[in-house]
Amino acid sequence: MSRWEPNTRERLMRAAVAEFLDRGYESVTVAEITERAGLTKRTFFRHYADKREVLFAGQDILSRLFSGSIASAPAEATPVEAISAALTAIGEVFGPERREWARKVQVVVAGHSDLRERELLKRAKLRAAMAEALRERGVGEPAASLAAEIGGLAFTTGFQRWLEPSDERGFGELCREALAELVAATAALGRAPDHDSRDRTS
Repeated sequence: MSRWEPNTRERLMRAAVAEFLDRGYESVTVAEITERAGLTKRTFFRHYADKREVLFAGQDILSRLFSGSIASAPAEATPVEAISAALTAIGEVFGPERREWARKVQVVVAGHSDLRERELLKRAKLRAAMAEALRERGVGEPAASLAAEIGGLAFTTGFQRWLEPSDERGFGELCREALAELVAATAALGRAPDHDSRDRTS
C-alpha cells in the first residue's frame, strides 16, 4: 500500500540523503535506501533511474519552470528581463524551508566527482532550455545563448549564496543580484581598464 502514499518521492529523497550522510554515498545501496524509507525497490525505480537521480530529481521541473516563465514574460521584455522574471519565479520554489535540505544535498554532491559531473550536465540542460525559450520569443543568436549562459551563471551564483549561513535573503533576490552583477560585468568587457583607479589601489 505504501506505493499509493502521496509523499513517496520525498520519503525516498530524505531516506537517501540521510543514508549518504551517515554512511557515505558510495557505500549506500538502493535496497538500503528503500529499507530506511519503508518502501520497496520496485517503488524506488518507478520514481528514479538510479540513486544519483535522487539528488537531482528537481532539475527537469526547474527547466520547465524557466521555459514557462520566459515564455510568459511581457512581449516587450528584453532577454535579460525575461531571464530575471524566470529567476523570480524560480525563487518561489526555493523557499526558506528548503535551504537546510539543499545544504545537505550539496554536501553529498561536493564529495564525489561523478555527482559533480551529473550536476554540470543538469545545469547545461537548464541553460539549453532557457536558450530555446528565448529563441521561441524571437531572440536571435548568439544573443539567446549568451543570455541563457548569463542566466545559468546567475542561477548558480545565487544558489551558492543562498546556501551560505551568513546570508538569509531569499533565493530570487540573490539570483537577481547575481544577474545584475553579471550584466554589468559583461558591459564592462567593452571598456578599457581604468588605469588611474588601478594605480590608486596598488
